[in-house]
Amino acid sequence: MSTTREAVAPLVDAGTRTRRFGRAALAALVLLCGLTLLAGFANKDRCTGPEFDQWGRTQPDYDVRNKEEVCYSDIQHLWIGRDVDRHVFPYVHGSITPKGVLVGGVVEYPVLTGLLIWGGAIFAHNDAEFLLFSALLMAPFGLATGWLLGKLARWRALLWAVGPPLVLYAYHNWDLPVVFCAVAAAYVVQRGWGRRGADRPLLDRALVASVLLGLGFAFKIYPAIFVLPLALHVLTAQRGRYDVVGAVKVALASIVTVVVVNLPFAIFGLEGWKASFAFQGMRRVDITTNSVWYWSMRPFMSDDAMQAIVGVLSPMTMLISFGLACWIGWLRFTREGVYPWIPVSAAMLCGFLLLHKVHSPQYTLWLVPMLVLMRVPLTWTFAYFAADLAMGIGIFRWYYAIEQGQPSGIYDGFSAQAVVIGVWGRAALLVALFYLFLKSDVVPSARERVANHLAPSPPPSPAQT
Repeated sequence: MSTTREAVAPLVDAGTRTRRFGRAALAALVLLCGLTLLAGFANKDRCTGPEFDQWGRTQPDYDVRNKEEVCYSDIQHLWIGRDVDRHVFPYVHGSITPKGVLVGGVVEYPVLTGLLIWGGAIFAHNDAEFLLFSALLMAPFGLATGWLLGKLARWRALLWAVGPPLVLYAYHNWDLPVVFCAVAAAYVVQRGWGRRGADRPLLDRALVASVLLGLGFAFKIYPAIFVLPLALHVLTAQRGRYDVVGAVKVALASIVTVVVVNLPFAIFGLEGWKASFAFQGMRRVDITTNSVWYWSMRPFMSDDAMQAIVGVLSPMTMLISFGLACWIGWLRFTREGVYPWIPVSAAMLCGFLLLHKVHSPQYTLWLVPMLVLMRVPLTWTFAYFAADLAMGIGIFRWYYAIEQGQPSGIYDGFSAQAVVIGVWGRAALLVALFYLFLKSDVVPSARERVANHLAPSPPPSPAQT
């Protein structure tokens, strides 16, 4: 193996010296990402001040401005209502009322996001300062994500660094850290770390990736679904036999990480810790959830009937989509000899976004790295960005029209039409991307492309012999 690499290296250096994505290009990419993050902050900061009431809430007309001017942010909004403004340490003293109201410092997110929220509020005295300090805490995660994507996919990472989603949603909620965890997991499996890099054993790289996915779960849950395809990747990596022990270790690494992070909160504030999960379970499908369930069912049935049906269908169909993605990935493994864990993960994410009862606007940030890493035609990405832009702007203008008593029907103006385009356009594209991801490959770097082209073909998989 070392002989092959020594033979390949000079050819790689000669063939890619002028095209290589080097340090200067990577620095330029991160700089552009930083400028986009700055624009994203400016977009949300338009909703703050110039005056504040006794609770530190922006005045005047906060509730009107954030929708009319399309600068709403969950970060600014949740300064009031979760004891964030009182600097209460999250979960430990909290609970949830029978009506689903969180009290005593509980927030509706997993514990690491709760700590991030608390950290952003420590020195804040109003919602503008809370937004600023929260943005300062999260910006490094956005920059690091751009850096990792640049290392993995070169200029295709511009989809993250300068794409509209980063402007709209970087500081809409607390999602940049969880996106970083998911991208970092993909990076360490593909490229390793340190001087040895990808020469490290796959199991070592997968274990570190699994820990990162477990940390991602402690921020926003969704990276946990990637552990299954990663375990299958390890299971099938050794030709001629299945590495069951390695796959189990990968799964356990993520589970142990989640337990270690959550256990202190469960011990010192069990009711508050459970309340964050109970809140999500009790959340109703309504006009604010933006999901296909609300838009497809609400016109034809009562609210109670819709809640009961969605409570069963949403998790059931999500699990079916996960199983389908893993099965199609297994079929690819039998043909190609490698289990495509990133394509399967990307497809599972599409299933989650499409079928979960909540589809918050900032979830698009979860999908963008997959659009960067997967060799999917850019036209699909631009189409998704267009549908998402319609949704991201239209939904708040529509809320404004409703709250101000203005005509808000589908024939009354573009805001309602934009929401329909956003909901059903994204849904259709997620179905298409589910299929496209599963048939596509991961985008390699230039060096990897040349090396893979020159290296000898791998031996056939057990299914082919």
